[in-house]
This record gives sequence, C-alpha cells and structure tokens, in this order.
Amino acid sequence: MKYVSTRGGDTPKSFCEVVLEGLCRDGGLSMPESIPQISKETLTKWRNLTSYSELALEVASLYATDIPREDLQKLVENAYNTQNFGVESIISERSIGENIKVLGLSEGPTFAFKDMAMQFLGQLFPYVLEKMDRTLNIVGATSGDTGSSAIHAMKGKPRINVVMLSPHNRMSAFQTAQMYSVQDKNIYNIAVEGVFDDCQDLVKALNNDIAFKEKFNLGAVNSINFARILAQIIYYFKGYFMTATSNDEVIDVVIPSGNFGNIFAGIMARQMGLPIRKLILATNENNVLDEFFKTGVYKPRASKDVHLTSSPSMDIAKASNFERFIYLIAGSEATKALWEQIDTQGYFDLTKGELWADRAEWNIESGESSHQNRIETIQRIYKESNELIDPHTADGVFVGSHYLDGTTQVCLETAKPIKFYETIKQAVNDAPFDLAEVEKIEALPQKKEVMANDAALLRQFIESALN
Repeated sequence: MKYVSTRGGDTPKSFCEVVLEGLCRDGGLSMPESIPQISKETLTKWRNLTSYSELALEVASLYATDIPREDLQKLVENAYNTQNFGVESIISERSIGENIKVLGLSEGPTFAFKDMAMQFLGQLFPYVLEKMDRTLNIVGATSGDTGSSAIHAMKGKPRINVVMLSPHNRMSAFQTAQMYSVQDKNIYNIAVEGVFDDCQDLVKALNNDIAFKEKFNLGAVNSINFARILAQIIYYFKGYFMTATSNDEVIDVVIPSGNFGNIFAGIMARQMGLPIRKLILATNENNVLDEFFKTGVYKPRASKDVHLTSSPSMDIAKASNFERFIYLIAGSEATKALWEQIDTQGYFDLTKGELWADRAEWNIESGESSHQNRIETIQRIYKESNELIDPHTADGVFVGSHYLDGTTQVCLETAKPIKFYETIKQAVNDAPFDLAEVEKIEALPQKKEVMANDAALLRQFIESALN
C-alpha cells in the first residue's frame, strides 16, 4: 500500500514514511492509493475475533503493509490491553433509549476517545524511529483532548519530543491539568494566545516550511497523520460488531465533529464495506461543517469568530480532515483548486457542479447543537436512562434525535463526563461524581509556556528547546 497527497503533488510513500511525515510536501494530506474492500466472508471472520487487538491487527495490516505482521501484532497488543484501557473489551456500549446506543470510547488513560489512536501511535512511533534510526519532534495542536492523549502516550518515549500547542484559557480545568501537569523532559506545552485554529495554523506553517521541518525532524500527531485515521477505523468495525446483532443489519452512526477526523474514519470504514447507512455529523455553535452539508458552501471562519462553548474540543472553524473527504469525492486536481480558492477568496461553493448534485450518495446528515440543547440533552438522558454523557456526546445525541427512524443509532462518545464536570453540574446538580482524582490532578504543579500567536516565536522556541 502506497500513500499519495490529496493535492497530487507528492511522490507515493510507504505507511511508515507518512507516519513520520505529517503534512505532505505540497501541503496536502496523505491518503492510501486505494481503499481495501472487505468481503462478507471477511466481515464474518472479523466478527468472530475474540479480542480488540486481534481485530486491530487485521484492519491495520491492510494499511501498514510495510510492517511485518508479527511486529504489527506486538504493536497493537501493547496498545490495546487492560493496562491502558479500563475494560477488557477496550471499548464499551450502553443503551440510552429505544434503538439508541452510546459507544464508549473513553476507557483510556485520559478519559477521551483520542486515546484509541494515541495509544497505538505511542507504540508505532518508537518502532518506526528505531527501524529508521531517526528521532522525531512532534509539533501538535489541540483543542483539549488530543493534547493530553498524545502527551500521556508519548511521555518518556525514546527518540521523541512533543511540542503541544493549545489555546490559552479555552479548555476545561481538568483538560488543562491533564496536559500541563506532565513534567517529563520530552514534553513541552505551549499555551497560544488565540483559539485552536490559530494553533493548527502554526503547526501547518512550520510543516510548510520544508527546510525548517527537515532540519528539526518535525512530525505530526494530529489527525492530519493518517495513522490516527487508521486507528479510528478499527473502532467503527468493533462498534458495529458490538451494537448490530448480525452482519445483515445496518446502523446509523452519530459523530460529534470538530476537525472531521472521527467522521472521516467512519467514511473510510463504510467505503471498506462496513454496513453503515447514514453518518450523522454534529457540531456545536461553531457550525462550519453543518453549514457545508446544508448549503454546499465551505467557509472557514477567522479566529475572532470562533465561539467559546461548553463543548470546547469542538471549538474549531477550520476542519483539516475535510480535505480528505473532498479528495475522495473529487480527486486531487479539484481538491488542490478548491483549497486555492479558500486561500484567495476564503471559501468554496460546490452547488454549481455535479458533486453537489450527487450529494445524496454521500449519506451524510448534519446538525448543530447549542449550549441549551446540550444541557437539556444531558438532563434528559440522565432522567430517562440514569446515564451521564459529556457535553460533546450530548451534541451528538441531540443532533441524532432529529434522524431517528427505527434504525439502530450509535452515538460515538468523545469523553467521560467527569472531564467536563463543571458543565455536567449545570445540567445534573447531583451528578454522582467522585472528584477526588480530578482535584488531585488539578492540584499538581503545571508547566507551560504562554506564547503569542506568532510562527516566528514558535520557531525560536523550537530552535532553543530542541537543539
């Protein structure tokens, strides 16, 4: 399996090469040259596998073809086990209503679905670096959960440094503490005076500076890294097997979405042959993606127009992985042209072409949720099913409620509710939280560098810290 750029201007590369690369040299994102097709017989075989790591091996081996199977088996076994995740099945599922289920993806060390990918990358990066005799300086951006998941997966790992950018004073107290309290020497936290999109733009600016990127061995841990998408494809298959009674059943999946990575993994899984009918995208007040699927116009917003919400991990107005979706439906030439339109006029409009006329084939629905919607949804679900859900998952459940028609609807959980206990308490005042562990983490000393939104300052920091 070789990987190409969504913009068509890079040479094909192996899986291990794109794992370390981040952005392609032409500014695009890596995509496999073809999407593996899964037969009904293979789907039956996969359903009968007993452990999550066995399924992970089968799915990953289709994409990581340059890693020997026995090595890949060790990587997934070291990532997906009860030491790293709180349940033997790695993920869980629970019912919150008739034909409505929540897929629990937050059993990992930082209580967020990002652990599902980061624990795999935490094994994959050192393996590839050792194999290639290289070091890697990961420069990442986070709206809250990616950062802590990456840091806890990479801390103390050989050949790796992590420079994680996060928006200053725009995360929950628990998210902030999880990240900034890590004291390992290979971890550097930078609080950028701006929003997540500013952090993401800084990462892209450094990646697009090819000379700087190569001099300092820069890599990415955000979902621009295809290995993140691969790891997320795996739990779509496992989630289907857990929530559908047979492979003849179709399900709908609801995905709270900010950077479009989580839903894009679902798009890939469905294209591989997983029986998903609709993918339902949920946004908060930062509704750029909902706006596109409703109107055909994709118009990323300026940093000053990003709303600060009670589902902060989705406070994103430039969805990096959306480029991969456009590539799938339009090809590299059109993708490159459309992103040039974004650079010149700030948006693109698909409504005048065949792509928009064919949108029914996408089977993607979307909707927006407000603060009041998520508070009322948290209250309702707790009252009806005695289950707590976090604010981002509540965005998903609220949007999904508009598309219920008797088909099993699976809502992807993004985090454990305790990560956002301040908001949960607004909805359920007597929520049964044991905050002892939270208070213990929040009381730890924190290490971070506050920095203006300035690529030159970030370059100076990296030159000083990593030389």
